[in-house]
Amino acid sequence: MVLLSHRVAVAWETRTSRRDALIGGALALCSVPSAALARPEGVNKPELLPKGEKVNVIQMAEQRFLTSGQESALNKQLAKLQEQTGVKLRVLCQAYPNTPGLAIKDYWKVDDKTVVLIADKGLKGTSNILNFNVGDGLADVLPTPFWTRLQGRFGTSRYWRDKGEDVAITNAVEAITCTVPA
Repeated sequence: MVLLSHRVAVAWETRTSRRDALIGGALALCSVPSAALARPEGVNKPELLPKGEKVNVIQMAEQRFLTSGQESALNKQLAKLQEQTGVKLRVLCQAYPNTPGLAIKDYWKVDDKTVVLIADKGLKGTSNILNFNVGDGLADVLPTPFWTRLQGRFGTSRYWRDKGEDVAITNAVEAITCTVPA
């Protein structure tokens, strides 16, 4: 048995304890996801989709950012855009987790030439209201910086609080419509 001086024993014990704590902490981070790192769960609720004729704009009952007149005008504008360019632009106004989620892929037949604009204030109501899911076939026509600028211009909480959620959405749709080549 080796006898260590008190000082050496304390130093050895401290190093060992610190190392064990670091390893234990790293294992804990790897095995148990923290709330801050966790992603929202995927949602797939086809029952929340509108019945009947397919529409280009869906507003969840609790999250109606657009008036019925604005919704109707946007539906017509988006149908015309698709007819003229082949690009499908769709708008989903939601309040997560009350959303059809993944079910919109089948409903709208999302493909490489589809853009889904998702308007959602987030749980605290302070986030960027605009999010975009852009088909791979549009990367050359409308590259990533375009979407980032669009979010930064019309989607910020300051913008939609000053101008209104409806204006943020309609201005973003107008910017996309004007940018897509015929």
